[in-house]
Amino acid sequence: MTTKEKQFSLGSWLTVGHPSIAEVMCDAGFDWLCIDMEHSQIDINNLLNLIIAIQGRKMKAYVRVGSNDSSIIKKVLDSGADGIIIPQINTLDEAKRAINNVRYSPIGARGLGLARAQGYGFGLENYLKGKARNIELIVQIEHYKGIKNLHKILSLDGLDGSFLGPYDLSASIDVPGQFDSKKFKDLVIEYNQITSKFSKKKGFHVVSKNIDDVILKKSEGYDFLAFNFDVFFMGLSIRQFLKNI
Repeated sequence: MTTKEKQFSLGSWLTVGHPSIAEVMCDAGFDWLCIDMEHSQIDINNLLNLIIAIQGRKMKAYVRVGSNDSSIIKKVLDSGADGIIIPQINTLDEAKRAINNVRYSPIGARGLGLARAQGYGFGLENYLKGKARNIELIVQIEHYKGIKNLHKILSLDGLDGSFLGPYDLSASIDVPGQFDSKKFKDLVIEYNQITSKFSKKKGFHVVSKNIDDVILKKSEGYDFLAFNFDVFFMGLSIRQFLKNI
């Protein structure tokens, strides 16, 4: 997700709200990092420090918010996030609301503040002409209803792409975590077929110990992949070291 253009990139998830973890992940060599505010204890105060740490390493900082809530989204964007992922977008109206929350007028109705993103009031004009126009808005598709409405959702202007959430998608059809289920595989196929008709980017979260799973998803045409997350990497490393000992 390093640019709005479709160019493959590999990133990962941050769930620990400490800048040191963010810097370690940045230095590992990912193309981007996404701060997860949905399934972690990271709050808006932790978020600002994480964004500063990531961007200080000359890397794009993305944020997944907990919901399609304008009061949270405006704070995330005013903190200077380069892109935002909004979860559980299942309908056309929800996608329109996401655009409304992220884009300034005349495309949307985002509130205009003077915070870090706008140079605390001294860089507003440059922000409006530059970064604000280039914020990536990614909708997360993680329910069978979202896939059924995906063609309409992706037809909207103001969206840069979609991101498939496999765990919640499997749960929405009553097979949580069962990625070998035919029902789940059929939905992923449907997602791929629909997204192939649009120029918008598509992504997938690969949580796996196997590098081949990343290679497979890239071969399936995904433009960006999130690979694992901070504490998962830590757990894998600790277990491997102990096993070797």
